[in-house]
Amino acid sequence: MSLMHLSFYSAFTLSALGLAFHRTHLVSALLCLESMMLSLYITLSMWPAENQATSSALLPILMLAFSACEAGTGLAMLVASTRTHGSDHLHNLNLLQC
Repeated sequence: MSLMHLSFYSAFTLSALGLAFHRTHLVSALLCLESMMLSLYITLSMWPAENQATSSALLPILMLAFSACEAGTGLAMLVASTRTHGSDHLHNLNLLQC
């Protein structure tokens, strides 16, 4: 495994650990999700170049479109929860009260 692969795998793992352990604010959860999507995008962008496969060259653009939709949905949820609950703390959000 090259150093570049190790750095992208560790970036994905660290962002997943950040999402799992630091869930105090909705903004920090969204940033962890975006860093996971960024590491996946870079990995999928480099994969066709390493394997000389042109058939999977559309996969990074599809991943980028899904991550943009995820970011827009996350920001809409952030604005809605801040307007209704007054803050973006995740311990204030309860699914049973909705």
